[in-house]
Amino acid sequence: MIRDIKDLKEKRDLVHQIDWTMTPEKAVDMYLEWGAGWTRGNDFVRSGDDESIYFVLYDWESPAQATLLRRSSKEVEEIAKIPVDEKLFKKSIEEGGKKAGVGVYPPSAELKKWLTQAIDGPPPEYVN
Repeated sequence: MIRDIKDLKEKRDLVHQIDWTMTPEKAVDMYLEWGAGWTRGNDFVRSGDDESIYFVLYDWESPAQATLLRRSSKEVEEIAKIPVDEKLFKKSIEEGGKKAGVGVYPPSAELKKWLTQAIDGPPPEYVN
């Protein structure tokens, strides 16, 4: 498992696969509830080999970190845990509307920008 920004930066093929628009809810809809998300239009899994790589935040983790997941309809794998700014972490959870019993949130736009700059990812204007 990747444990710091430096190691992630060196995996350029992985960095370029990160889906900055994926959220935990969208991933469940796409990969675990095939056919249930009629509102997604053309954004759906076409085969069992499709996968997404995206960041999530677990509100129970300390210190603050962003977890990079690889999800398919077959499995989910944690591939990196990247320490992040505590204020941006908390702000992301607040923006996500902290929900009792859920605990999994997408990074906010501000945290995505921080992550992309830290890993030399796509320019921030391409990150939602």
